[in-house]
Amino acid sequence: MTVLFVTGLLSYAAYNPGLGPPNDKTPDKGLLGFYLFAWPTDPPWLYRLTQGVHVTLGVVLVPVLLAKLWSVIPKLFTWPPLRSPSHLLERVSLLLLVGGALFEFATGLLNSQLHYIFPGSFYPLHFYGAWIFIGAFVVHIAFRIPIAVRMLRSGRLRAELRTPLARTEPEPADDTGLVTPNPAPPTISRRGALGMVGAGSLALLAVTAGQSIGGPLRETALLAPHNREPGTGPNGFQINKTAAAVGIRTSDISSGWRLTVRFEDREVVLTRQDLLDLPQHTAALPIACVEGWSTEDQQWAGPRLTTLAALVGLRHEPPGVFAESVQRRGSFRSAALRENQVRDPRSLLALRVNGADLSPDHGYPARIIVPANPGVHNTKWVTRLTFGATS
Repeated sequence: MTVLFVTGLLSYAAYNPGLGPPNDKTPDKGLLGFYLFAWPTDPPWLYRLTQGVHVTLGVVLVPVLLAKLWSVIPKLFTWPPLRSPSHLLERVSLLLLVGGALFEFATGLLNSQLHYIFPGSFYPLHFYGAWIFIGAFVVHIAFRIPIAVRMLRSGRLRAELRTPLARTEPEPADDTGLVTPNPAPPTISRRGALGMVGAGSLALLAVTAGQSIGGPLRETALLAPHNREPGTGPNGFQINKTAAAVGIRTSDISSGWRLTVRFEDREVVLTRQDLLDLPQHTAALPIACVEGWSTEDQQWAGPRLTTLAALVGLRHEPPGVFAESVQRRGSFRSAALRENQVRDPRSLLALRVNGADLSPDHGYPARIIVPANPGVHNTKWVTRLTFGATS
């Protein structure tokens, strides 16, 4: 759970919320954003790793969470519910702990399956929920460490795991409130319960991890969002939103399309052929999305962002850039990139991928591709680049 919390915070930092809207989906985060930093571009697979771990681990821990809640059901219904001020604090932390965990897992799993049925935006809901959970977690641990240590010392794990069902007995009643006063006969041994939970987690790992690892294991990712691969060929790798889904019309990306590059009062308007006439560079980079899926490295080709900055007079250390799309529907119609992202030589306005023109679903006529950048900020169908602006 701690790893989930840390990788979630890293994912939030990767969105560059310090640049403000549209990157910042939680503008009133206040002190909760104390840790934010400029997201790096090295290693280029960084976001693929951190978000892959986050989503995969979140799925794998579902049986563990359910087993944990099942094991403490008696504690949730103790009576009287409040016995002292310290007990009140413990009960409140317990409510926030259990509620926060269930909320975070529910919203995270729905988001990983692209089901946005919860009220409001996923980003602030999940962000605030994570901080509520971790605060309750810390308080709960502070209260429960003495009991946990005592219980762990009361018996040997190896001995417990060697105990078959026939010799499984309930724990003697004590002051923890976790032992029912009238236990029913055991229906499963402790090793059986542990094995069932472990088998469930391993099964979920087997049908989830492939979406982040890639290669042959991608075929085993049965829990990954489906219908995300547009077929075979150079453009035959995963997408999040199709051109049709976000309202891209043929006229938006046909011969009348133009790219406007601006810095202060300087402006250059380019056709796609103008972009092809600029020095072309290649970069082998993956795409990694917040839902946990990612692609293997694809061979992207196009002019560097620094080359485009030079067209408007920014030949040395260009600032960040605000990229806008012709996308009509949905969020992420634009995104801002930091200076370090613009200046990386692998940061391109990609025109081609794997030796072929981009397909409409992959952002034709042009899209941003930046190492270690969350997929939604690699803006597709780019129509305007404004250097020195963040919105």
